[in-house]
Amino acid sequence: MPLPPSGKTPWPPREFCEPLDHMEVWHAWYSGDTDHLAAVYGGPNALGLNPRARDFFELNKPSQFRGGIVGRAARMIWGEPVTPGQPEAKLHVPIAGDIAELSANLLWADLPAVTVDADSTDSAALVATTDQIKRYLDDQGHATMRQAAEIAAALGGVYVRVVWDLEVQPRPWLDVVYPDAVIPEWKWGRLAAATIWQELPPVHRESEVWRLLERHESGSISYGLYRGDADTLGMLMALDDHPDTADLVGRVDEAGAVDTGIPRLLVSYVPNVLPNRMWRGLPLGRSDYAGVEPLMGALDEAWTSWMRDLRLGKARIMVPQSMLETDGPGTGGVFDLDREVFVAMNMLDEGSGNAITANQFAIRVEEHEQTCKALRRQILSSAGYSAQSFGDEGTVAVTATEVAARKEESLTTRGLKILYQRPALLDALTTMLLVDVTHCGAKGIDPMAELTASWPQAVQPDPEATARALSLLESAGAISTWMKVKQLHPEWDDDQVAEEVARIRDDKRSANPLPASDPFGGGEADPLQDPATTEEDGTPDDAADGQEPDDENKAQVQQGKAA
Repeated sequence: MPLPPSGKTPWPPREFCEPLDHMEVWHAWYSGDTDHLAAVYGGPNALGLNPRARDFFELNKPSQFRGGIVGRAARMIWGEPVTPGQPEAKLHVPIAGDIAELSANLLWADLPAVTVDADSTDSAALVATTDQIKRYLDDQGHATMRQAAEIAAALGGVYVRVVWDLEVQPRPWLDVVYPDAVIPEWKWGRLAAATIWQELPPVHRESEVWRLLERHESGSISYGLYRGDADTLGMLMALDDHPDTADLVGRVDEAGAVDTGIPRLLVSYVPNVLPNRMWRGLPLGRSDYAGVEPLMGALDEAWTSWMRDLRLGKARIMVPQSMLETDGPGTGGVFDLDREVFVAMNMLDEGSGNAITANQFAIRVEEHEQTCKALRRQILSSAGYSAQSFGDEGTVAVTATEVAARKEESLTTRGLKILYQRPALLDALTTMLLVDVTHCGAKGIDPMAELTASWPQAVQPDPEATARALSLLESAGAISTWMKVKQLHPEWDDDQVAEEVARIRDDKRSANPLPASDPFGGGEADPLQDPATTEEDGTPDDAADGQEPDDENKAQVQQGKAA
């Protein structure tokens, strides 16, 4: 399909207005920007692209408490107007950012092991392809995937595209694209095309909006530059009409397209979790914040109330007017807090009017703390995480089994997200291999080899407990060296285990060399035998003194060997 036509084409497309509005709300929580939250819940952004509702909201601020969409926004703490005469005192607890960060750390704190199926290629290509994948997933590639996982947890999904520039790097790499900057097209639940768009700085007037659309299809990329307004694409312009897109002129054909030479999309979609409970027909991922926005608003409200108690609970003193000192008429009165002696005035009611009184309100610390803890626990549970993952259960040393039991909910969520991370990762790596061979001159690698990925354990077993268990099994003669290495390193494949077993046996031979008296490697020398009177087969040489070995001598020799 081509790029959108020139003219009054709505942008973004109407069918994506609702998902993009939700992503805007989630992004406000994820960023932790209180101005952004106030704009989303208290301004026009909360009403999407409905201009009539937008105008009504802007002209009738008090009506936001009458109910409906605006009323629901106003009932959120960030939708409430500021009381006239009082400063803005709302506080925000950045738990949304903490949830997204935890999700990314659970998935990408350690790099998954990506292997090439030995049956899908030859041995030489297997080694070269494996080494090249390790170069893709270096520290920079690892950090890119972790960044993508954090954005996916917040906004429901993320896109990664394969890019290459031989002037920057000799091999391709991954670029992260936010989901609200992509208009996807699906076929049988799979991504069939994607249009990435970005707004460019205005050229002539501030009111005009310049947009660059980059449409990805299998085997090609099409570019289109549009000049319009906030709601429509406008006219299709030449690429050299804007300074930021002038460098594309020499790389595209007459239709503004580039032949990638890759029989697949260069863009992959990484959903957070599926299905999405709000949008039918759109296989977009579900954010960790979906459905818990009111709870996060309640947590901010409880925290703000707690700080309000602290602010109102400050100790204040009230002094009678007779204790104030003046510098003259019209200058007001002051009270010296460091003064130690005051002279009482002779008055009829001396006891009540001349006393200094203190006023301090109670601070409801325990009530607020319990409320915040309960809200925090419910938010984490609704998002799919355990409170232990955030350190709410203390830092007492426990075993790996106990840690796994306390973090069971978080580990279950991690396993669910890996189901969606693995296919997207392997799809992106396969695309990178194709680009590397086609455009970067990579040699010896097989881009069509089948790949597999396995994530390491989230909770590593206690090394001391593992060593103790293996020692007991070895003492009982119930485990081999191969199985000991396999249990110690479950992430290793059979070849790695076999290599380690061979190294262990070599180390044992080096530490316990065979004696010089046993050149054939038959074992240790028998201390009861004299080499000078021993046959080559190890039996006593009784024929040396002309006697045949009798039964008694044989028995003595056997007893000596047994000893």
